[in-house]
Amino acid sequence: MKTRFLKTLAGLGILASATTWSANSAQSADLTLCWAAWDPANALVELSKEFEAKSGHTMKFEFVPWPNFADRMLNELNSGGKLCDLMIGDSQWIGGSAENGHYVKLNDFFDKEGIKMDDFLPATVTGYAEWPKNTPNYYALPAYADVVGWTYRKDWFERPEIQKAFKEKHGRDLGVPKTLEELQQIGEFFQGREIDGKKVYGAAIYTERGSEGITMGVTNALYNYGFKYENPEKPYDLDGFVNSAGAIAGLEYYKKLYETATPPGASDAYMSANIDAYKSGQVAMQMNFAFIWPGVEADQNVGGGKSGYFANPAGPGGQFAQLGGQGISVVANSDSKDAALEYIKWFAQKDIQQKWWDVGGASAMRAVVEDPGFAKSQPFAQTFLDSMAIVKDFWAEPAYASLLLPMQKRVHNYVVAGEGTAKDALDGLVKDWKEVFEDEGKL
Repeated sequence: MKTRFLKTLAGLGILASATTWSANSAQSADLTLCWAAWDPANALVELSKEFEAKSGHTMKFEFVPWPNFADRMLNELNSGGKLCDLMIGDSQWIGGSAENGHYVKLNDFFDKEGIKMDDFLPATVTGYAEWPKNTPNYYALPAYADVVGWTYRKDWFERPEIQKAFKEKHGRDLGVPKTLEELQQIGEFFQGREIDGKKVYGAAIYTERGSEGITMGVTNALYNYGFKYENPEKPYDLDGFVNSAGAIAGLEYYKKLYETATPPGASDAYMSANIDAYKSGQVAMQMNFAFIWPGVEADQNVGGGKSGYFANPAGPGGQFAQLGGQGISVVANSDSKDAALEYIKWFAQKDIQQKWWDVGGASAMRAVVEDPGFAKSQPFAQTFLDSMAIVKDFWAEPAYASLLLPMQKRVHNYVVAGEGTAKDALDGLVKDWKEVFEDEGKL
């Protein structure tokens, strides 16, 4: 799950190290854990009761709705507030939080307690814990693994009359799409179709402009058509990668998907809107982060075998999916760092990570997700594994907000508002991003 970074990160002048702290020496303390307000947070409250019983510490929680989460918590960090002892913050915050001393660097603590990053899925270590990326410098423990995937009305797909109509139109069986082109065909096939006396539509996708929604959606097409954030051989070299011919085709694809397969009023849709569209029976498919899947299974209208799940399909440039999820960090300005580190140590245990999955969380620990029984533990578990194996992520630079906002604007103006061409949008984005990196002294 991603959130909007609206405020410029300013250093607090706090440099923190775990070298002098012991996770076994903290006296009884009240700890406040800050996160977004959503179902996984409620599950963590229940799980944390075990920590309270074993440690003697009291857990408090500050959960903020997703639309306000980044503003609220980044303001807290920037102002030197003491509300949060533990922060489950967005993956995009790692760069700024590390460079500005908001999070405690955990390397010495991990070494002392035998916590190994090799025990977690590599993509989550890179995405949630490392700064700089691909270096062994850790500011978080992977806490909640998430990724964009797809949910579909399996019960609709399997109806004989729908199967027959689809095969007559496309000359193949209706099933889980293997490619983005097939996904678009399926979405267009269901668009305006009548099922059980109700007009339905093809797919709910991310189009929201105000925070990060359309970026978290369009990247699932861009990546698979060849878009790259930069030259792999030369950091911050953008021309020909952000606006490559493949990237342009990917953006054109997403616009076509929006125009031919989405329900009315879908011009500003993100997670909750897509959930509502799917659960109410409006759409045959929905794009969304994997965190929604337990709720789909439990829903009386679409659960109980009526729904299926699939990883983001491949495109001409490969198969990738947008990473979501978060790591858990110790806040450098906390007065209870020892107790907060105890919580990290407790949460990193294999049996706790297994319980985390069982109660509705999403473990990134390899011993949990690579267990032979994991793939059958939930109807969506195999799709979760398949999706986490193909993830890519947005910039995690300290200037994350300044990179995100122009992408939101450029992509939304093209896809939804119909302004200009895909090439215009991506050429403009290159210009915007170059200005950001020039201001950062990186160009």
